[in-house]
Amino acid sequence: MMELIAQNMAPIIFTSLVIFLLLGYPVAFSLAANGLIFFAIGVWLAPYSSGTITLDWPLLYTMPQRLWGVMSNETLLAIPFFTFMGIVLERSGMAEDLLDTVGQLFGPIRGGLAFAVVLVGALLAATTGVVAASVIAMGLISLPIMLRYGYDRKVATGVITASGTLAQIIPPSLVLIVLADQLGKSVGDMYRGALYPALILAGVYMGYVAMIAIFRPHMVPALPLEARTLGGGVTSLLVALAVAVGIGYLSHYWFYEAWGANADVLGATLGIAAIYAFALADRFLKLNLLSRLASQVIMVLIPPLALVFLVLGTIFIGLATPTEGGAMGAVGAMAMAAAKGRFQMPLLNQALVSTLRLSSFVMFVLIGARVFSLTFYGVNGHIWVEHLLTGVPGGQYGFLLVVNIIIFILGFFIDFFEIAFILIPLIAPVADKMGIDLIWLGVIIGMNLQTSFLTPPFGFALFYLRSVAAKVPYLDRITGKNIAEIKTSEIYKGAIPFIGLQVLMICAVVAFPQLVMHYKGPMVDPSTVEIKVPMLNTLNPGGAPSLGAPSLGVPQLGAPVINP
Repeated sequence: MMELIAQNMAPIIFTSLVIFLLLGYPVAFSLAANGLIFFAIGVWLAPYSSGTITLDWPLLYTMPQRLWGVMSNETLLAIPFFTFMGIVLERSGMAEDLLDTVGQLFGPIRGGLAFAVVLVGALLAATTGVVAASVIAMGLISLPIMLRYGYDRKVATGVITASGTLAQIIPPSLVLIVLADQLGKSVGDMYRGALYPALILAGVYMGYVAMIAIFRPHMVPALPLEARTLGGGVTSLLVALAVAVGIGYLSHYWFYEAWGANADVLGATLGIAAIYAFALADRFLKLNLLSRLASQVIMVLIPPLALVFLVLGTIFIGLATPTEGGAMGAVGAMAMAAAKGRFQMPLLNQALVSTLRLSSFVMFVLIGARVFSLTFYGVNGHIWVEHLLTGVPGGQYGFLLVVNIIIFILGFFIDFFEIAFILIPLIAPVADKMGIDLIWLGVIIGMNLQTSFLTPPFGFALFYLRSVAAKVPYLDRITGKNIAEIKTSEIYKGAIPFIGLQVLMICAVVAFPQLVMHYKGPMVDPSTVEIKVPMLNTLNPGGAPSLGAPSLGVPQLGAPVINP
């Protein structure tokens, strides 16, 4: 009996952890408690395990060094920086300005408010990286407007929750940082790999809204004329954009010889800076050359786009690490808030407290995961997981199918941080042994974890929207209409189509790996590589006897060959 238990310690430990989590114990303490309890049991059962268990009390002496490795991890230092940046931007009113301006821009078309929510959700994701901030801001600002003008309730709630979850996959996503760390890969590579799938997913959301606008236009009506407070002026905006593109192209052409591949980045920067400077001059000097709509769009959109370039652009072109990019983003967020006159001590205090809370949560889960992994690896749990997953039929695709199903189901019950810290260290070595690119795997898992924010009963995006959506009927202050409350069932039903779209996107990334693999740069065919070795002259030209010594050679360096 003892031998049987000793040789099956790995599944017993894993089952015990699942039971602890289902009972509702905090993940960090469940991991640490299971690790310590079964460490003691493992040491006791080691003599009965026929060498399967390699645990011994001196092994605990390595724990302080393992925990120090967690706390000194510079990659994870990017998490508090990006969290602080996102909270400062959200509290400084950037979301309100973006939603109001983009909503006015797209308001005249059917589904315009929904298009605006998707675009602003993507932009907030690229600047804040925090799902809660995006969903709560859009729920407070956009949902009442959509209900006011007759949007279908399920469409409105679904678009808001799904667009908020784009912060999970669009860089600088926190989950991508954690996945890169757990997979032992570069955060910059993970960001590059996730960029195209994330942008395509945002495009898929907009395509879904467009289909509703075409086939069921009554569900997504256009803004009435009286609600368009910024008026017209799209032509003025298009002219301004054309001028910016022209300046960018000419700058690229002018600086290409000196800057090479980075000339396009410089050209785009100069073009955007020029049009922003012109909009500032037009507003403060009262030139009135731009329409109100064009001026507002330029003034509101360019600062967050500049922050995105400051953070992601410097990472992608190799000027900064993700941690350094996060630090610059935090400083940039404070500067943007100060420029609006909203950077005050209460805001700073709230941002610091929220950042500390999230960072402490991540650190405690990581410490618990280190304690658990010490015991789990000591009973050869990694070998048990490897045999379990490599035995799945279908090779790489069978492995990916099983892993994604497990993560999708776990997403119904536990948080994405917890899934990443528990599951990724177990499956990453197996995937690496099977020849699966770990960046590709990380992006697939990141998109899968995104669904965990929308799947009931514990989808956090659903809870965030529930917390700010109307719980009782209310009288709209603009139209005077009586607006019914938002039911929880309507929020859940609204999320279902977007869960389906996310699952389809996961399948697309699995079927077309090049959507992610572009991070490696252009592929090189080894058969086309030609290595030329320079010809060598002997040290005794002219036929002199070598006296038995070997003929050594030196490069000719352009000298003619001397024939003996």
